[in-house]
Amino acid sequence: MFDLKFFRENVDTIRAGIARKKFACDLDAVLELDNRRRAVIQEAEELRAQQKSANSDMARLQKGSDAFMAKVAEMKDLSTRVKELQAQQAEAEEAWLQAYLAIPNMPHASVPDGDSESDNVVAHSWGDPEGVSEHARPHYDLPAFSRWVDLARGTKVTGAGWPFFVGDGARLVRSLIQFFLDENTRAGYLEVSPPLCVNPQSATATGQLPDKEGQMYHATGEDLYLIPTAEVPVTNLLRDEILDAARLPIKACAYSPCFRREAGSYGKDVRGLNRVHQFDKVELVEWVHPDHSFDELEQLRRQSESLIEKLGLPYRTLLMCSGDIGFPHAKQYDLEVWAGGQKRWLEVSSCSNFTDFQARRAKIRYRDSEGKPQVVHTLNGSALAIPRVLAAILENNLNADGSITVPEALRPWMGKDRIDPNPDYFG
Repeated sequence: MFDLKFFRENVDTIRAGIARKKFACDLDAVLELDNRRRAVIQEAEELRAQQKSANSDMARLQKGSDAFMAKVAEMKDLSTRVKELQAQQAEAEEAWLQAYLAIPNMPHASVPDGDSESDNVVAHSWGDPEGVSEHARPHYDLPAFSRWVDLARGTKVTGAGWPFFVGDGARLVRSLIQFFLDENTRAGYLEVSPPLCVNPQSATATGQLPDKEGQMYHATGEDLYLIPTAEVPVTNLLRDEILDAARLPIKACAYSPCFRREAGSYGKDVRGLNRVHQFDKVELVEWVHPDHSFDELEQLRRQSESLIEKLGLPYRTLLMCSGDIGFPHAKQYDLEVWAGGQKRWLEVSSCSNFTDFQARRAKIRYRDSEGKPQVVHTLNGSALAIPRVLAAILENNLNADGSITVPEALRPWMGKDRIDPNPDYFG
């Protein structure tokens, strides 16, 4: 959400930014709704002033006199008109707000122009994709995969895309979560365990509503949403609060399951762990002084990159072009690991700066040197999402006998350096 004064005075600048993002948004219609809203508010205020004046006049008149009774009739008429205008004002406010919330954030000047993912820029790369196991195969083709990750029984119990992780599969997930949490807290992030459902106000604050209704699971009886990412509840942790500027940046990390009604259901892109409806992820969220948010984004991105390096997975960092960044984003990096069996890059993290877009919706502020409330900037990044990291580990570390070499960083939690290729969990 933009500052309203900025919006009114810089419509053409915002229009150009939205055009870079390839979003369709009728800003003239939003301005018209704003003008209508302001006109109704002004008319209502004028009528209330007339009510106050008429009430003062009545106090000076003799009760029961013709003049007094005329003022009584005038007051009744004014009261009726004020009530009508209050209803019109509420309607105009709601129509304007819904249109205003549908305006996306503008891309930062450092974001390259582009139409689609093909225009994204490789900002950094690490590791040798050709240096992974010579035995690498797609993880979903490994003989033991269905025993480590039981998609069939998950389908039976819930539906397609809701896997059971079993035995060493579950242990790998737990090890990755613990590794990510320990590394991030060691880097100064405060650990938070968030709710797994949020109300519509929270989803609106971070930009999931009104942009991504179709991707979230909605608990209609309570009007709650299962979280698509811990970014949503954790960002809202400080909603409606004024922070101590001396404490900025405030950094938090959170593990949570995530729930998404992902689009697409066919082809290699959704096989195995490539796309599931429930997955585990450790998320980073930061509340940052506006003067430092883009420098902080680079540090956040580096934190996520360091986790991939410690797992020994080749990766690349993409600077997303203007046509491929999200609705609330001002700047976004995507981190992709190399999956040697599938011979393709898999996204495992997005690191983003939302500038003041989310914080203005959520009313998260700090006091400047003059004591005036100012809006913070919010950042978030995956550090990291589990399923595709797990897929890359299984593929890149496959041995000739079908066993998997456990990355050294995970061995303290796995308690072993190899995963048995012939597990027998249920006989």
